[in-house]
Amino acid sequence: MCGIVGATSERRISEILIEGLKRLEYRGYDSAGLAVLNENGQIESLRRTGKVQALKDAVGDTPLSGTTGIAHTRWATHGGVTEANAHPHISSDCIAVVHNGIIENHEKLRERLTGLGYTFTSDTDTEVICHLVHHEQKSRSDLFAAVQAAVRQLEGAYGTVVMDCREPGRLVVARSGSPLVIGLGIGENFIASDQLALLPVTRRFMYLEEGDMADINRTEVKVYDKQGERVEREVTESDGSYDAGGKGNYRHFMLKEIHEQPTAVRNALEDRLVNGKVADDAFGKGSMELLKSIEHVQIVACGTSYHSGMVARYWLESLAGVSCNVEIASEFRYRQSYVHPNSLLVTISQSGETADTLAALRLSKELGYKGSLTICNVTTSSMVRESDLAYMTRAGAEIGVASTKAFTTQLVGLLMLVLAIGQHRNLKPQQRDAIVKGLQALPARLEEALLLSDEIEALAPEFADKYHSLFLGRGSQYPIAMEGALKLKEISYIHAEAYAAGELKHGPLALIDADMPVIVVAPNDELLEKLKSNVEEVRARGGIMYVFADRDAHFKGDQSMRVINVCHCDEIIAPIVYTVPLQLLSYFVAIIKGTDVDQPRNLAKSVTVE
Repeated sequence: MCGIVGATSERRISEILIEGLKRLEYRGYDSAGLAVLNENGQIESLRRTGKVQALKDAVGDTPLSGTTGIAHTRWATHGGVTEANAHPHISSDCIAVVHNGIIENHEKLRERLTGLGYTFTSDTDTEVICHLVHHEQKSRSDLFAAVQAAVRQLEGAYGTVVMDCREPGRLVVARSGSPLVIGLGIGENFIASDQLALLPVTRRFMYLEEGDMADINRTEVKVYDKQGERVEREVTESDGSYDAGGKGNYRHFMLKEIHEQPTAVRNALEDRLVNGKVADDAFGKGSMELLKSIEHVQIVACGTSYHSGMVARYWLESLAGVSCNVEIASEFRYRQSYVHPNSLLVTISQSGETADTLAALRLSKELGYKGSLTICNVTTSSMVRESDLAYMTRAGAEIGVASTKAFTTQLVGLLMLVLAIGQHRNLKPQQRDAIVKGLQALPARLEEALLLSDEIEALAPEFADKYHSLFLGRGSQYPIAMEGALKLKEISYIHAEAYAAGELKHGPLALIDADMPVIVVAPNDELLEKLKSNVEEVRARGGIMYVFADRDAHFKGDQSMRVINVCHCDEIIAPIVYTVPLQLLSYFVAIIKGTDVDQPRNLAKSVTVE
């Protein structure tokens, strides 16, 4: 959620820290700050509200010359958006801390530390960490031991980095529930919450496991597990790339990523369909042996990923012949659930670090699931490392906060799962062939859907004065309507709801008037005639409709109904294809509304707190 960057080096590192923050700005961006240890052994700190550029400008006006430092871009959880609440937080001009996560017992710790004479200058939960470390260091001469004693008193989630003005060239790191990665250099080492921040300075990375602590200086990295034992963590060489200014000819990352979807889908499918079947290693080594024994699938996810899971339920039950439940991760982990025999837990996450989904995965190991599979875009993420199987979506870096290509490639991975399970069960040869042909044709169908861009941009001004909207779909298009509504509210700030179209008469019809646009998803499938009846219900009550319809569905537009003809496609892949015009609609409406498309207010890309 928030972004952390730290460095200890022989060169000045303020520019490295700022560049790292720029690369993590999509994770959180209401304020930013950095602290460096100068040659006189003093901590120099700058903090600014707003985007990282404001901090960069401040550093330009007041250069910081230190060779060891920490930096942070914030997505607020405790305390408003003020400089006082921005990180780093500093205790007694000596201990500096940056932190991702939530300290759940911060009020109790704050009360205790206040009684010990510490003065709090922020409303954050993070400030208790720096004062607690400072207090623990009074009885310990070593910074690592002080941090170790402090984190034992913390309840909640944290990825934290601590710097001490009395120990130059040293950073102490602790991870519990919030990801951290160490970047290895020559005569310098780095720490970040995401490897993207460090790609300009290193390609060698070491990922901390849950409960790890690390003691980092310029020439050495020591890692200790949750028991305090010295351990070795694997060092990996990254081939990742990310250009922070890489929008190309597009105005926003989101628009670029919408247009990248045909290529992303090709990448997601490459070498995974062999002679009409799923490749044996598509979900990892030994995956087919596990998948052929699965009789039930439990999908757990959040937000957009939850919508992809809802689509998969229709596919799994109707095609593969296995029962499927889909649940929001934050609900799943806090209720007593029944585990079906031979059940597979599927977690879906763009980042692989979503806190509630990751907690559900860890819980599943105690509940008796046959196995676990994650569908994810980040190879090195916690979910990938901790799941039995993994399907990497290969979408590439997605910078826009509102997910686009990550969602469509998740759907590809889920349809591949349907094929993999179904080929061992009740999937008929003609159904198997239809799925394979649909997947093979999908990139071309997405390219056709993108040709609607100009038409959708032309109708976007009709939403300029709207504050509410309703999305309708049936069958597997109902979750797509939900995703369309989510995209519109995320980036245009128009209140949007989605309903299964058959539910109109059970309440939502009361909302229909000329001021509430109704967006309808209407592929040419077995529910089309039912959907047309629902459309007439809206028309009869004076509603204004925007119908995204298969060009063969024979919808006729008039003053009350705008029809956007979508390319004809197989019913199986229609949910993926119809996602694209809804993404375009949300994008162009947001442009009309003048919102921050790539970094909408109050939101962050990777949600690593509950």
